[in-house]
Amino acid sequence: MRFPTLLVPARLIRRYKRFLADVILDDGREVTAHCANPGSMMGLAEEGMKVWLEPNDDPKKKLKFGWRLVDHENGHFTGVDTSVPNRALKAALIAGEVQGLEAPNVRPEVKYGEKSRIDFLLSGAGPDCYVEVKSVTLCRQPGLAEFPDSVTARGLKHLGELTKIVAGGERAVMLYLVQRTDCDRVGIAADIDPAYAEGLKTALAAGVEILCFDCQISPEAVDVGNPLPFVGL
Repeated sequence: MRFPTLLVPARLIRRYKRFLADVILDDGREVTAHCANPGSMMGLAEEGMKVWLEPNDDPKKKLKFGWRLVDHENGHFTGVDTSVPNRALKAALIAGEVQGLEAPNVRPEVKYGEKSRIDFLLSGAGPDCYVEVKSVTLCRQPGLAEFPDSVTARGLKHLGELTKIVAGGERAVMLYLVQRTDCDRVGIAADIDPAYAEGLKTALAAGVEILCFDCQISPEAVDVGNPLPFVGL
């Protein structure tokens, strides 16, 4: 998934009210960017970090920049926009490039369960497959990506919905897409959200599957990469 607009570099001043970030552009201007990430962004919102913004000239948008990446300045990037994984994954699914999720029909945002929407419903290759996607950006140990970075009641609800799907005879997949280029395995941050960890154990015991993938990330594009191992709870 290529960014439709050329990203521009900046330095982070602060992130606040979850969805706002003040930054300094290379030309010295201080601007406020939209931060499309409801999580804690632990380790990704420190003052002085190099970030990449997507500018826009849409008159309907109050903020003229969207925060897309953290540049760790060591050759690695983290994607902070939680809407990007679904966009990148949609293209990969339609192209049949996601190992284990090959299907002729790909439908995003389909209503199911109790007032929920599944990220992707795959059909035409055996039982319908319900795929819930989570963006993973937390890294507290070298190489280990963890989810979640804050308590997620919504995520716990999704696990319950997937469990019901399996009970109905269809396939359900919890897909963790790691928006970091410096991680080679995925785990659960049970200390941050014990309820989510227990909910995942229950879902796995019921037959919900886990798939993990990394991403290829640059200021030009974010694409689904290779499978990663899930190291358990």
